[in-house]
Amino acid sequence: MSSPFTAEAVEAIKRHMNDDHGDDALVIVRGLGGRPAATRATTSGVDAEAIEFTIDGGELVRVAWGETLTERQQVRMAVVRLYREACAALGVEARGEH
Repeated sequence: MSSPFTAEAVEAIKRHMNDDHGDDALVIVRGLGGRPAATRATTSGVDAEAIEFTIDGGELVRVAWGETLTERQQVRMAVVRLYREACAALGVEARGEH
């Protein structure tokens, strides 16, 4: 796994996702991660190619960004895009602030 992000940046992204966007992570795992029955998702990794979640009993699920990220600033838009795509795949309405 390649990463243009420092260890500190990865920790900050994981903390933000887990503190503020846990429900969004679960939507992404259910809609794009191939785990529609997942009940819990914790962001456990981020690199240039994908975001990684630990679900339920400890299984790791990687969801590709769909592009290679080169800067930390790209992560937010990439997560929003995955969230919206997952909502569409699940047939649920995305929250307005995204």
